Amino acid sequence: MAELLLITPARDEAAHLQRTIRAVAAQTQRPDLWLIVDDGSTDATPEILARAASELPFLRVLQAPRNTAANPDRLAVAAEARAFNWALENLDLNDYTHVGKLDADIELPAEYFERLIEGFKREPRLGITGGGLLERGRNGWQLAKVPDYHVRGALKLYSRECFAAIDGIEERLGWDTIDETYARMNGFTTRSLNEVAARHHRPVATRNGTLRGRARHGQCAYILRYGGWWVALRSLKVACSRPYGLSGLAFLYGYLRSALRRDDRVEDERFRRFVAAELRGRVTAVKVPAFFTRS
Repeated sequence: MAELLLITPARDEAAHLQRTIRAVAAQTQRPDLWLIVDDGSTDATPEILARAASELPFLRVLQAPRNTAANPDRLAVAAEARAFNWALENLDLNDYTHVGKLDADIELPAEYFERLIEGFKREPRLGITGGGLLERGRNGWQLAKVPDYHVRGALKLYSRECFAAIDGIEERLGWDTIDETYARMNGFTTRSLNEVAARHHRPVATRNGTLRGRARHGQCAYILRYGGWWVALRSLKVACSRPYGLSGLAFLYGYLRSALRRDDRVEDERFRRFVAAELRGRVTAVKVPAFFTRS
C-alpha cells in the first residue's frame, strides 16, 4: 500500500512554485502521488508545471474546473479547499495511509514528510499534523507562533482514519480550523511539529492585502462560533501586529460585519458545545468567566 498522497492547489504561483517543487523532489520520503491542481493560472505556472511533470514520475498535473476560480477573493470562498476536494473525487483513499495538503509557496526541509510520518507511527491517535512555518521578518526567518494544537492549512497532513472520520474538509472559510475541531471531537489529537519548520514565501493572510486578511480572520471567528470575550482579546493581540492598531480594528470589523450579515456559521450543536468547552478549558488559568465563552 502506498503511504503518502499529496495535493497542491495552485493559481498564479510562478514566483514561488519552483522552490516548492524542488523541495518536494528532494524529500527523503517522497509522495507516492503528488497532484498539483492548476486552478486557472494566468502567469507562467502552467509552463513550470509541465516541465516538472516531465521530470518527476510521481507528479501529476490537473486542471481544475473554471468555476473554482471565479471569485477574486479565493480565501473567502475557500477556493483551495474546493480544488483539493475536486482532486480527490477520482481517487480511492484506501490506497493511501496519509493525505496531505501543501500550498505552492512553501519550501519544505528535506526530511519533512519522513519525520511527520514517523510522528504518526509513534502516536496512533495523532490525526492531523504539520510543520511550523518560518516567515521572513526584520530579523530574518522567524517561526510564526500558533497554538500547539493548530496546524496551518498551508501544510496539513492527515491520517487516513482521521480524514475519513471527519468526512474530509469543508469548502468554506475556516475549513482549516473546522477540520481540527472535528478531529478532536472524534478522539484524535492535532499538533504542529515546530521542530520541522518550512519556509513560507508569502506571509499569512496577505494575498489580497494584510488588512483584508485580518478582517477575514475575524469573519472566521464568527463562523467558528468563538465567544465575544475571545474576539475582544484577540483583537487586542492582533492590534500589536503591523499595521499596528489597524490590524486589530480590521479583525474586529470582520467579526462584527459577519454578525450583522448573519453569515452562515457551523450549525452543528455538538460542534458549538465542544468549542465552548475547549475555550473554557483554555482560559481557566486567567479565570475568564465561563459565560463569556457562550456563542
